[in-house]
Amino acid sequence: MGISKRGDTYLRTLLIHGACAVIRIAERRADHTQDWIPRLLSRRNKNVAAVALANNNARIVWALLKHDRRFEADYTPVVAAA
Repeated sequence: MGISKRGDTYLRTLLIHGACAVIRIAERRADHTQDWIPRLLSRRNKNVAAVALANNNARIVWALLKHDRRFEADYTPVVAAA
């Protein structure tokens, strides 16, 4: 789907610039701690991958703000017992 053109243009630009920086670093790394980015780059060009990563980051930020939480890199959701 990608990022829509609605909303704050400056914020969208910052998200995409940040994603481009992450992709640039991920290309140079040999250990590939984040497997999602290299797999995405193998299928799509860098600009499309940057928008996809920016969209992913925007959704994470939205969820953190909505639920009033802090970012935790090793977060695992607790499954409620039925």
